[in-house]
Amino acid sequence: MSSETFTFYVQPWYRKSPYFEATKRAGCKSWGLYNHMLLPTLYDDPVTEYWALLHDVTVWDVAVERIVEISGPDALEFTNLMTCRDLTACQVGQCRYVLLISRHGGLVNDPVLLYLEENRIWLALADSDAALYAKGVAAFAGLDVDIDTPDVAPMQVQGPRSRDVIREIAGDDVADLRYYWSWQGDIDGIPVVVSRTGWTGEVGYEIYLCDPSRGNDLWERVMEAGRPHGIRAIAPSEARRIEAGIFNYGSDMTMHDTPMHVTGLEKYVEFDQEQDFIGRRWLERIAEEGVDRKLVGIDIGGDQLSDEGALNDFWPVRAPGGEKIGRVTAGAWSPRLERNIGYAWVPAAQMAPGTPLEIESPRAMRAATVASLPFVDPRKEIPKS
Repeated sequence: MSSETFTFYVQPWYRKSPYFEATKRAGCKSWGLYNHMLLPTLYDDPVTEYWALLHDVTVWDVAVERIVEISGPDALEFTNLMTCRDLTACQVGQCRYVLLISRHGGLVNDPVLLYLEENRIWLALADSDAALYAKGVAAFAGLDVDIDTPDVAPMQVQGPRSRDVIREIAGDDVADLRYYWSWQGDIDGIPVVVSRTGWTGEVGYEIYLCDPSRGNDLWERVMEAGRPHGIRAIAPSEARRIEAGIFNYGSDMTMHDTPMHVTGLEKYVEFDQEQDFIGRRWLERIAEEGVDRKLVGIDIGGDQLSDEGALNDFWPVRAPGGEKIGRVTAGAWSPRLERNIGYAWVPAAQMAPGTPLEIESPRAMRAATVASLPFVDPRKEIPKS
């Protein structure tokens, strides 16, 4: 843990999740702020939590993934206007990873979309006020839609034994959902939506609790079903999400960055669709002219990132022996790869894999090398299995 610690007072305007008391019972030691809400950030040693995720099954309180609901006769057309992905072939029950785009091509958010009903769509948000953006677009789009923020509280059940847990509490049809598909129903009378998604690159599910008064009931039901499989509560795994090439909105990328600037997001800009979308002209110009900088993967040399591992600040990136050229946005020790990995913004001239860099960490300079993304499982065969 960082030596720079301080007292954090929980104020009434910091929302607590319906699982808050349960996470305290499970041994949560710290919380952060995300979408104006408390997010569990540590239960045990991060490496211990990492191996639990890879070998068994884990449960996460991620009620901070606030939901924007778009409903009405033009719900799909309106959502398609805000994202550079083509949603016209999306089916009811399907999920999509989508990018919400600003007028100038910037990333407003990168939510998971759940197409619940023909005229009803959910966006499970990363950390930003994208609901306000959607309301602003709706005010001028001339389309028949309503924008709401229902009080829905997701939890994630992730790891190779997660399917056994879901089968126990929700049955075969839900456990056997295809990757990026969803189901609506109830678990022991608790109304939920379940999707085959997650922030891990592992086999996993997200359970969206639709009645926040039942948070403790749902948590205990999941834990009961998971005990034979070694279930444990953990915080989001920084190492595993970096391995999988998953980005964190607000730190790795912001509205000042476009999908063309982020390694791996370019493929989600679908120019071959017939319908227009916000920011299309800017993105077309960037695609034609090329980018001046890029968010890339990096291998970070030196000792195992532990005390420094939280990366509480952006570390400067330098050309070998030269000037500052960028910043590190994420870094962690990968127990599986047995090396430090992360992300960094660098000039386009330094974005090729194998390019040497220097990282200015708080303790010492570290050698680094640009790496290909993702670090593990590029075809996503693990979560699809």
